[in-house]
Amino acid sequence: MTVFAILGGLLSIIYIDGVDSEVMHRIASPMIGVVISSVILTLVIILLSILWLLKRIKFIKLC
Repeated sequence: MTVFAILGGLLSIIYIDGVDSEVMHRIASPMIGVVISSVILTLVIILLSILWLLKRIKFIKLC
């Protein structure tokens, strides 16, 4: 929910035209990428590493 709020705010900055909008576009664009990559890191990579570690611990205990 927090990610959607952040993305909503950043996407609204991207679509605004006006004074200093070019500067705001340059600031908001990388931040959108960072937010999306942090979600992928949190939901996928960390989950897979925890599952791999738990599988490895079970395998070591069985041997």
